[in-house]
Amino acid sequence: MATETLKRGTIAAVAAVTALAAGCTNGSGTGEPAARGGTPSASSDWKPSKSQVTDAEAKLKGLKIKPQGGHDGYSRAKFGIRWKDTDHNGCDQRNDVLARDLTNVKRDGSCKVLSGRLKDPYSGRTIEFTKAKASEVQIDHVYPLALAWRMGASGWPADRRQEYANDPSNLLAVWGPPNRDKSDKGPGEWKPQQAYQCMYGVKYVGIADKYGLPVTQADHDALKGFLDRC
Repeated sequence: MATETLKRGTIAAVAAVTALAAGCTNGSGTGEPAARGGTPSASSDWKPSKSQVTDAEAKLKGLKIKPQGGHDGYSRAKFGIRWKDTDHNGCDQRNDVLARDLTNVKRDGSCKVLSGRLKDPYSGRTIEFTKAKASEVQIDHVYPLALAWRMGASGWPADRRQEYANDPSNLLAVWGPPNRDKSDKGPGEWKPQQAYQCMYGVKYVGIADKYGLPVTQADHDALKGFLDRC
């Protein structure tokens, strides 16, 4: 009996240590803390189709490569009205993206998202979104606005910049901490968790191709690496 009790105690201790260690990372080996109340989430929704990958690989080959230009003159205001209702459905783009990317969505009326659950692509965490803690979930521009400015958007007409800033294909609901860490960095300087890198590469290349934006050599190499691992 004493031996059996000792065995059960040892198993429980090992399980506790394992659970504690698992809670200290974000699921991608980066050592980032978990979100408040967050748990690692599956990545089944993050795998693009073979045709999407093939298309992205072809588009990547066609992207121009150039160094970054200057930051002079950039401001968020140069990209027009924030979260403009560009599809004219009566809801602003932020709420449209929240409704698209979250599950278990609850709304106030037909547009305003009050709560929901985000499977964060950048960290692998599940985040519980509420209006009381709205900054926990942010809307990221996959190809950042400031980087786009440096890579050629500074020369675009104002209406094209506004279209770019509110294009749903360039918008993604993500957890706040990794989004702040990403800031205006390209994929050569910042990478999401490994489980999302393939889809991230597909999205990034798609935006660059759609708007004729070049990429730096470092960003090109990182994107190729993402797609090679798909």
